[in-house]
Amino acid sequence: MFGAPSRCVHVGDRESDIYELFCLAHGLGTHFIVRSCVDRLAGDGRHTITDAMSEVAVQGLHRVEVRDRAGRLGTAAVELRYRRITVPPPIGKQKCYPALSLTVLHAREPGTPKDRPAIDWRLITDLPVDDPDQAVEKLRWYARRWKIEVFHHILKTGCRAEDARLRTAERLVKLIAVFCILAWRVFWTTMVGRAAPGADPRLAVTAAEIALLDRLVPDRAAGGRTLSAYVVKVARLGGYLARSRDPPPGNLVMWRGFARLADIMLGATFARASPGCG
Repeated sequence: MFGAPSRCVHVGDRESDIYELFCLAHGLGTHFIVRSCVDRLAGDGRHTITDAMSEVAVQGLHRVEVRDRAGRLGTAAVELRYRRITVPPPIGKQKCYPALSLTVLHAREPGTPKDRPAIDWRLITDLPVDDPDQAVEKLRWYARRWKIEVFHHILKTGCRAEDARLRTAERLVKLIAVFCILAWRVFWTTMVGRAAPGADPRLAVTAAEIALLDRLVPDRAAGGRTLSAYVVKVARLGGYLARSRDPPPGNLVMWRGFARLADIMLGATFARASPGCG
């Protein structure tokens, strides 16, 4: 990835709508998709992006899954509009930064739903969008942003990466690299346990961990050899109660469960290596 910066796409919410960030990504040879929060000047600076997009007809429709305020799952149809626009730098910074040719992608749900806010996303990207399929692709990339946020939340609260007291950047990079592997395992196991609950548990946990979990956390029901059953077992080590009406275990309880499982695995390994110990 670092050897091919053009494959790197920065995905950001409205707080990332910063012109300097756009220029930095352009200078590094990378790309970005950012949700817009300000109505920037466009073209020759005599009108704004909103003015320019108001001239664009609907170019496609896309259905997305949404949840209402009660958590019920449904679908919504959004109208797609996209256009390549020249965006000049903000007034006062025009001597420091060049104008950029960017794609504005507007996904808007017509009407106002009764039980949730209407979808209204205006994205800015330097990537081309020439047809509805490419527009849907960029929308899906942006929709991954929340999972990226969850991954970083695990790094901060589980790994406590911000509490590291290393003296050099090189050591900090190595530590974060290890934390990323741990955080990804927690996040991926949590998500795949929901997406494929009936899968083989060895997809996410090792044979040694399965054997240990079987001894530590007895099955509460028959047929508990699925991935979902072992995700719950790990979560129960982290304090998850697994009651019938409880939601699926989340990332933090899975982090605590995996941390405790690692400690027990380490103790079991030492016990096997030193049978006379204790």
